[in-house]
Amino acid sequence: QVQLVESGGGLVQAGGSLRLSCAASGRTFSNYIMGWFRQAPGKERAFVASISRGGSLTTYADSEKGRFTIFRDNAKNTLYLQMNSLTPEDTAVYYCAATTMFCPGGTCQGRSPYNLWGQGTQVTVSS
Repeated sequence: QVQLVESGGGLVQAGGSLRLSCAASGRTFSNYIMGWFRQAPGKERAFVASISRGGSLTTYADSEKGRFTIFRDNAKNTLYLQMNSLTPEDTAVYYCAATTMFCPGGTCQGRSPYNLWGQGTQVTVSS
């Protein structure tokens, strides 16, 4: 199974952008549906976006639609999250996750389908 390592977090001003990366070890990255989640202080871990195995299908949480873009490069075993127009409400630890489960529509929302998680990367947006 793959191991996941996130990077790219940091401190950014409101209105700015960040691109997160999630590097996956192993040779079977393309077998996994991938997702991004985030957890703000005192809150539960929340779904952000998901992408199908081949990368052609994506799903977003309503609050991220139009601002965030999830994409993957299976040749590089890497998942990305491009985040634009950031607000202080986007401050959280961001996690990538992977699953080999089947989900209707090719992407998986919610935490339960995912069984592999990275360690997280902190994103802080200042006002």
